[in-house]
Amino acid sequence: MTTPTRLQQEIAERILQMMRDDGLGAGARLNENGTAQRLGVSRTPVRAALDHLARQGVVRRLANKGIEVVALPDATASVLPPELIDLAMVRLAHERENGLLPDEVSELEVMRRYELGRPEAQKLLARLADLDMVERKPGYGWRFLHEPRDRRLRDESYRFRMVIEPMCMLEPDFRLEAGWIGEMRARHLEYLRSPWRESSSIAFYEMNAAFHEDLAAATGNRYFHSAVRRQNQLRRLSNYDWGLGFERVQVNCTEHLAMLDHLEAGENEVASALMRSHLLRASKLRLGPRSAD
Repeated sequence: MTTPTRLQQEIAERILQMMRDDGLGAGARLNENGTAQRLGVSRTPVRAALDHLARQGVVRRLANKGIEVVALPDATASVLPPELIDLAMVRLAHERENGLLPDEVSELEVMRRYELGRPEAQKLLARLADLDMVERKPGYGWRFLHEPRDRRLRDESYRFRMVIEPMCMLEPDFRLEAGWIGEMRARHLEYLRSPWRESSSIAFYEMNAAFHEDLAAATGNRYFHSAVRRQNQLRRLSNYDWGLGFERVQVNCTEHLAMLDHLEAGENEVASALMRSHLLRASKLRLGPRSAD
């Protein structure tokens, strides 16, 4: 799929807003010349923007009959490929973790900094809010709920995790759901086979977080589970700002897979020891504010 330029994206958003303002629905017709004149731009970027909307299924071109509206998306729907929104999230995480983004931001600032249309900026902020990373301020703007993690906080986090997480697998009521090991193994193997992109860090972290959180949940002890979930929240942005490359992904997945093998064999003591070694090695990586697992 062709990636739209920033200008094409902006014009596509303006065309969508124009269609909403005019109350256009499925079957309505658009004209390139008229649209260009109304928006005050030339036909060339309008044509490219309409082609982008056509690829999204919003409009379609009819031979010698102009452009027909197929389905007008909701005002908050995205017309950018999801990967580009993920890349914006990675950039936001990097700037926040490196002190380049203040504690409070506006929707307009997010649009400007990360070259997003309004629907994409709203979607990005909504995702952060769902993850308890930001909250909407009364009236206007958004506020980050966590401070960027410095070296001291990162070290404290790993020391805490090395005490808690290995012990989860030794709890007397530790029970994994049927099929969990097979599903988690398949997800890790898929990452070892797939090409690594900058935007991959988000989905990879969420899988990684699920691995650790599910092990804590298997204890049946709400305090273990709550503690690990809290750690996942606190380290989310620093891991979105991965910066460690595919080599560290391979190490991470390989060590997780070894734990899964021993858990499947009922060797929880070995899996527990591997978890502590896994966290200890990750804690010794020195890459500024970035984390490793």
